[in-house]
Amino acid sequence: MADYIYLVENRLSAAQQRAIHIVRDLARTEELTVFLTGGAVRDLTAGSAVRDLDLTVVGDATALRGGIEASGAIFTGENTAAKALYFLFPGGVRVEVSTAIAVEFPKPGKPVYTAANIIDDLRRRDFTANAMALSLNEGSYGLLMDPLNGVADIENRELRLISNYGFIEDPARMVRATRLSSRLGWQMEERTRQRYDNAKSEDLFDTAPKTSVAYELEEIFYEEDPVRVMRALDAEGWLKQLSPELAAARPNETALADLREKQGQLLLQGVLADASALALPLLLGKSSAADVDAIKQSFARSGFTAQVDSLEARTRDLQARFSGKEAASPSAAWRMLHEAEPELVLSMLVHGKGVVQQRLKTFLNDSPTARQRIPYATLQEMRITPDLPVYNELLDKLFFELMDGKLSTPEDLKAYLEPYSPPAPPPPVNLRRARAKKEARPSRAKSKKAVAVVEEITETVPQQEEALGVAEGLMEPGTLTGPDRGTEPTVETPLEGKVAPLAPGEAEPEPKKPAKAAKAPKVLPEADSEPARTLSAKAAPVATKQERAATTPHLQAAREVAGKRPVVIPAPAKSTAPATPAVLPKPGAATKSANAAPPPRQVAKVATPLTKAAAVTKAAPIKKVVAPAKKAATTATKASAKAAPGKIVPAKATGKTPTKQVAKAPGNSSSKKAPVKTAKVPIKQAPTKAAPGKTAPKAPAKKATVKAPAKKPAKAAANAGKRR
Repeated sequence: MADYIYLVENRLSAAQQRAIHIVRDLARTEELTVFLTGGAVRDLTAGSAVRDLDLTVVGDATALRGGIEASGAIFTGENTAAKALYFLFPGGVRVEVSTAIAVEFPKPGKPVYTAANIIDDLRRRDFTANAMALSLNEGSYGLLMDPLNGVADIENRELRLISNYGFIEDPARMVRATRLSSRLGWQMEERTRQRYDNAKSEDLFDTAPKTSVAYELEEIFYEEDPVRVMRALDAEGWLKQLSPELAAARPNETALADLREKQGQLLLQGVLADASALALPLLLGKSSAADVDAIKQSFARSGFTAQVDSLEARTRDLQARFSGKEAASPSAAWRMLHEAEPELVLSMLVHGKGVVQQRLKTFLNDSPTARQRIPYATLQEMRITPDLPVYNELLDKLFFELMDGKLSTPEDLKAYLEPYSPPAPPPPVNLRRARAKKEARPSRAKSKKAVAVVEEITETVPQQEEALGVAEGLMEPGTLTGPDRGTEPTVETPLEGKVAPLAPGEAEPEPKKPAKAAKAPKVLPEADSEPARTLSAKAAPVATKQERAATTPHLQAAREVAGKRPVVIPAPAKSTAPATPAVLPKPGAATKSANAAPPPRQVAKVATPLTKAAAVTKAAPIKKVVAPAKKAATTATKASAKAAPGKIVPAKATGKTPTKQVAKAPGNSSSKKAPVKTAKVPIKQAPTKAAPGKTAPKAPAKKATVKAPAKKPAKAAANAGKRR
């Protein structure tokens, strides 16, 4: 169904489609149903050119005559018995409008017609290929009706007789079979061929209806190649039966071949011309005027005869207009030729001379190239697209302007198209969100340091102190973390009230962000004077925020221990020999010195926690690690000899983790130097408080440890008391 709608809309010419719409609208007005039948449906299905249109109306077709003539069609004849009308529509379209009928033959060549439906009308026809109908009505438009399977015979390229007595009932059907076989190149089906031979041998042609004979004679002149059809009919002996005058004629085959060539040229330019009126004189050749008149009088359509007779006069009128100023420009000539009757244009192309031929040559050769020069890219650039209502009209105007040689430059072309260019659309709204700014990522070194700080606070302070004491053999497991020790202090809740109060006028150092790592000072144990305490408070290094958070408990514990006794952090020794332990002052000596002046509060400096990189270096040999500390200790010792007692000398930065050292106590020159030991910096937080009566604990072997200072010999302590 959809396939035939497509064929009707694309295979038929514009003039043929207009003719169908006119008849369809009139039939709807008269409440009649109309169908496209006969040779038109056959040619659409077979892919051949549609030469004429057969429209069948279920009802009285003669009721449509007035409306069809009012639409501009020319009435050319009728078949009163069969109620069929013949029209010539504008554009040279031949249309037969007939009534759906059923036919009976009581005698050969004596048909009896009765009104019927469309199916009965198809069954009374001659061949199955012609017994198909295509609905043109609303609700069933494009529906194909094929009760006799004519599509199969079209595919097989065969002519199959519908009725077994078809050639006997109407002998003119044998002439039709020969004509269609010559034009289409088809063969008769086997049984059809046998019936054809039987009817031909019985010589029944004289019984054929006169209307059928006249119709077949006229159809010879409508053929595209009438000479070939005439030869085929003459070979079968039917040409003499149709018209003895035509059989005796000698066609002008050269002129007929030229006519077909020019007809094809016009067809390429969209001019569909019917060459039948021009072919008739050429087919009759040198026949006498009487023979020509006899042939014209035998046609079924009287209008065809009038068309042939008036062709010469109508051609002269068109030539006069075409050679004047009215068609001076190529575009004006193009419009005139497309508005004129196609048969007249073909006649002018065949018989025209001078200016007419020159302009016709321009129309056929030069004008078509103007359509190829239409700047479709520029149209698209200027937003002139096919969806605009004036697009097709603008293309025609451009075609005519280019045909006349105008708009030769791109500037002229754009100026001409500017009024048709629609305004530019607004810019599209950007619905994408703005890309979020990336947060600054900390450097890899800072990330590692932060991870190290997090790892350092995984153990509580008592656990770290106890681990240091157990490693040094100064306490037993559970001394600080046993069940009777109470709540364990944490970094967030340090031990309050357990640290010695600050001296008058002494203030806590404010935290600052140092540009460089703070230098570790050296504390002199005997520096118990007020200047030493003031210097110690001023020389205290400023720790970073993270270091203060990690080492605050250690400072508090160191203050408590310093209030009772000085803490000695041994300096690295030159050799690996065991060092002589330092002797802490006796309680009595401390009491005597307290009467003279309050003992200075010693601050134990806790080293900065190591990063992972520094923790790895703790397993290196001792000599390599403590070598810089040795140099620093020597420098600090020399400085302490000149400085006042108790002066704190900051150690020089060596590029490595600073180590705390205690300067040698002033005394006899014969006194031995304090043993120097390595002070390993712990990775985790230092203890906040040491057990009473015991030395400072030492860190486990896996972590940095601080060895507790050994007691000084009694003799060295006594000498120190005398010097004070």
